[in-house]
Amino acid sequence: MLVALSVLLLFSSRPVCCVFQRLYCSFSDSCDCDFKPSIRDLEWDLYKNLFGQHLAQDVISEEVASFLRNKSPDRPLVLSFHGSSGTGKTLVSSMLGNHLYGSAMSSPFVHQFIPTLHFPSAKRVSHYREDLKSWVNGNLTQCGRSVFIFDEMEKMPPGLIDVLEPFLGPSHVVFRTNYRKAIYIFISTAGQEVINQLALENRQAGQEREQIKLSDLQDAIAQAVYNTKTSGLFQSSIIKQGLITRFVPFLPLTRTHVERCARSQLCQQGVCDRSDVVEAVGGDVVYSPVEGQYFSTTGCKAVSAKISFFL
Repeated sequence: MLVALSVLLLFSSRPVCCVFQRLYCSFSDSCDCDFKPSIRDLEWDLYKNLFGQHLAQDVISEEVASFLRNKSPDRPLVLSFHGSSGTGKTLVSSMLGNHLYGSAMSSPFVHQFIPTLHFPSAKRVSHYREDLKSWVNGNLTQCGRSVFIFDEMEKMPPGLIDVLEPFLGPSHVVFRTNYRKAIYIFISTAGQEVINQLALENRQAGQEREQIKLSDLQDAIAQAVYNTKTSGLFQSSIIKQGLITRFVPFLPLTRTHVERCARSQLCQQGVCDRSDVVEAVGGDVVYSPVEGQYFSTTGCKAVSAKISFFL
């Protein structure tokens, strides 16, 4: 009788669906249980820890929020990150995983691919295509909210990534799998020349960095990536069919941004007051072009090692 009364009180004080969801998730590893997106936390993380990337901050926040608000999207969210090394592309992909799943990047529903590790031989493209197709289909069957991250796309064997085309389009079902709620992230240095040139022209014209608009770069990046043999998306049907939601440019970083990276990492170590180290790191980085010394050639990538050296 006491047990029955407890159950009755439980159901009367909370929505039945929430009770069943909690009970279900207490013994299930379903991705619906682990999927706990927080757009506000993602936006804050982008604002606080991604330096010098107003375009990426705005585009990613808006696209992810819009995609997750749509309970029945007609196609997956496909974002392609482009820019020089050390500008924050991989960092942002980690932020997405961290703020979409309760178990963050360790979630079994966040999948990362690195060409040199997973697809090392250009001679085995046919084999890789079958494996990748099967892998993606299997994981989507298990979790429609799967996240697939493809890093270092410039090292991807040509023709491999197009095997994903059926999963990225507006069809409702592929291989008996509802796949429209998945997220795909491509990360590449391809297109960096176009991005860096526009940033340089903007700087030389004395304009504010924030005046650079996404519309200034979208088509130029798409064309550069499509026509670059080492882009991984060279003459890709994914681009030709317009299956990439947004090409996201990551601008080259200035000394100010590098020093902000250094200060942020020092604060994480509990030594925020070491301005001498911040200045030393900023002064030890190589900048380009030779005339002007505007942009770091390595972004924030070498900051951690330089901090260890100067501490």
